[in-house]
Amino acid sequence: MDAIIELGELSLGSRLKRLTERTMKVIQSVYQHEKIDFDPYLFPAFHDIAIRGPLTNTDLCESLQTSQPAVTQTINKLNAKGLITLTEDSDDKRKKQIKLSPKGEVYLNRMQPVWEIMDSTVKQFTPRMEGTLLDHIGLYEKAIVSGEFENTLLDHLAELERIEIIDFEPNYAKQFYDLNIEWLETHFYVEDFDREVLSKPQKYILDPGGHIFFARQGDSILGTVALMPHKSGSYELTKMAVHPSARGKKIGQLLMQHCIDFAKAQGESMLLLYSNTILENAIHIYRKFGFKEVPVEPDSPYDRSNIKMELTL
Repeated sequence: MDAIIELGELSLGSRLKRLTERTMKVIQSVYQHEKIDFDPYLFPAFHDIAIRGPLTNTDLCESLQTSQPAVTQTINKLNAKGLITLTEDSDDKRKKQIKLSPKGEVYLNRMQPVWEIMDSTVKQFTPRMEGTLLDHIGLYEKAIVSGEFENTLLDHLAELERIEIIDFEPNYAKQFYDLNIEWLETHFYVEDFDREVLSKPQKYILDPGGHIFFARQGDSILGTVALMPHKSGSYELTKMAVHPSARGKKIGQLLMQHCIDFAKAQGESMLLLYSNTILENAIHIYRKFGFKEVPVEPDSPYDRSNIKMELTL
């Protein structure tokens, strides 16, 4: 017997509260499995600060649509864990500017792949279907209680952990070429210049000071990306492509995170990229990682590009 379920819609509030508690318990267990000391209830504020910071208390109240005392309590907890820094606002000394601390940046890098897996796993267990809201809740709750949700999430994380990011090796030059040509043929078109650059990565990317990375699982190359020196003095994130069989496994996001971490380790202050707005999923992911749109210069090197984005590191 489950009294809350038997009450049906009358107990919707109580049932949602119970489902929230069960979900948070699973997420806490996953963080512990990944050896990440983080309270899942702090996630909305931490994520907002990471993506849009520095922010003030008022900014967080407005974006999270919650009370000032609740935001203050969350900020105090994040600060106690050393995940944020608080500085006086230059315009209003009564306000504090909140941003991630160096420790917070480390946590962000570790948690982003976990968040992506959590997102995809929740979607896996909450497909659209006919029925009432309680029907949807019932299926999700069943997966939580049975342990199926947590086990699936951990399986996805284990698969992700088996993927390694490696530097360019000459014997992978063909995969670099093939992956990028396939991507261009799928989304745009291939020009002679594309074939020239992709067939000679040493000459056009590595020798000028760039880097090429691959996502490898076992003996298989699942994706690739390059960092090329840009005339601005920053690295340009480019030549990202994922094998069709590996799409949907967050390979591109793993490669992007590696590029961000690499650029930071090199002391870079910014990354930039060029893209096209028809690639809606890619643009969405860039924004999730903190890239912001900036004007495309008149002498942009890419005819296919109609959007330029930058990430401050």
